[in-house]
Amino acid sequence: MMNLKGKTALITGASRGIGKGIALTLAKAGANIAFTYVSSVEKAAAFEAELTATGIKAKGYQSNAAQFTAVEKLVEDVVKEFGTIDILVNNAGITRDNLMLRMNEQQWDEVMDTNLKSAFALTKAVMRTMMKAKSGSIINITSVVGITGNAGQANYAASKAGMIGLTKSVAKELGSRNIRCNAIAPGFIETEMTETLGDDIRAEWVKNIPLKRIGRPEDVANCVLFLASDASAYISGQTINVCGGMVM
Repeated sequence: MMNLKGKTALITGASRGIGKGIALTLAKAGANIAFTYVSSVEKAAAFEAELTATGIKAKGYQSNAAQFTAVEKLVEDVVKEFGTIDILVNNAGITRDNLMLRMNEQQWDEVMDTNLKSAFALTKAVMRTMMKAKSGSIINITSVVGITGNAGQANYAASKAGMIGLTKSVAKELGSRNIRCNAIAPGFIETEMTETLGDDIRAEWVKNIPLKRIGRPEDVANCVLFLASDASAYISGQTINVCGGMVM
């Protein structure tokens, strides 16, 4: 098992879905976990207790990752509490699906702010800490939609494609400081968001997946664990598709 003992990971949007799976997996590998959430204080407190039960230190922070001042305060608070940030996982994301013809400015801006601007803000905010340590792993959770595009998701696809470009640029800028930056592009993953889809839609998706199953949060989390650990010490600037072969 890849060991992250003594490391601290900051994960955005980690109170449910893929983010929750990532936090649990890194905690089981020994990492201390700082995570952000937007609304439910009760759920965040319960998850904090669940993480702490694995034997690591954990704390949830209610924060809007798209607001620069809030992000700077968040990183300051995390460093004060944990001492450092070794791993950043930019996972926070939303959808506001609509055909381009009907998509309004608010739907575009909300997705861009939450998905892309937050990744920029968090990455910028943790850079000084990682540069001082001359070490760090930044992992951006993008999507296969950012690679292929998708009807009705122009805003989402653009934000996720932007994360891939951001990943490559950060990897080039920070590589000399021993800071790596990679992206993971999940395909169709079983989460609270996908549970609402009808069986016919789910069956149609599975037809297009060579491995013939829907992915699980732990499938993505295991890839994050690899990229967060020293096992991937010579990997940077890459986008890894976790999609069962749906996109090649």
